[in-house]
Amino acid sequence: MSKNILLIGGSHGIGFEMAKTLHDEHTVYVASRTNEELYNLDVNYIKFDATTDTLDESQLPKEIHGFAYCPGSINLKPLKMLSIDVFKEEMELNFFSLVNVVKAIIPRMAEGSSMVFFSTVAVSTGMPFHTSVAAAKGAIEGFAKSLAAEYAPKVRVNCIAPSLVDTPLAGRLLNNDKKREMMSNRHPLKRVGQAEDIANLAVFLLSEKSTWVTGQVLGVDGGMSTLNIS
Repeated sequence: MSKNILLIGGSHGIGFEMAKTLHDEHTVYVASRTNEELYNLDVNYIKFDATTDTLDESQLPKEIHGFAYCPGSINLKPLKMLSIDVFKEEMELNFFSLVNVVKAIIPRMAEGSSMVFFSTVAVSTGMPFHTSVAAAKGAIEGFAKSLAAEYAPKVRVNCIAPSLVDTPLAGRLLNNDKKREMMSNRHPLKRVGQAEDIANLAVFLLSEKSTWVTGQVLGVDGGMSTLNIS
C-alpha cells in the first residue's frame, strides 16, 4: 500500500537515504533547509528550517502514515568548553524542534502509522565529550517512549540509536585515513556506519513489517553498546 511519508531533514545523510528508498513506492514529503540532492527523486519538497520555521501544514497531506525526524548534531567537546548556550542550542535542534513538529502533525497521523526518531549510542554508553548531545538525545528517548504509550495503539513510536555514521555531519571526525581507521577500530565490527545501515532500519520501522514494534530504542552501532572485545 502506498503511504504518505514525511521526513524532516531528508536532503543529506540518513534522511536522504530514506527518501531514496521510499520514493518509488510511497508519496514522500521532505521538509529541509536545502534540496540540492533531491532533484532526481520524485518527492514533494517543503523548504523548512526546524530551528526557526513553523511547518507549513497546507503543504502536507490530510493523512500521514510515516514520519521521521532526522536533524541532529555532533558537538564533541569537554564540558568546561561548553557554555549553557551550547546546551540550549543542542536541545533546540534535537528535541524542542522535534516536539514542535510532532505537535503540529499528530492530528494527521493515520491509524496504524509510525514515527521514527534518532538518538545516539552515547545515551546508553557513557562517552567523554558527549555531554551536550547525549543530554539532548536522551530527552528524545524519554519522549519517544512516553509518546508511544500515550498514542498506542493508533501510532507506533520508535527511536534508533546509532554510533558514528559516515555522513556530512561527521565529516571532521573522518576526514583522513588515520581518523577513519581509529574510529573503525573502536567498533566490534571494525567499521563506522554508513547512512544506509541506519536508513534500512528506519524504513523497516515505517513499514508494515514492524507493526508489533513500538516504544523501543534500537541500537545500530556496530556492536559498540553491548560488546566488549578488548
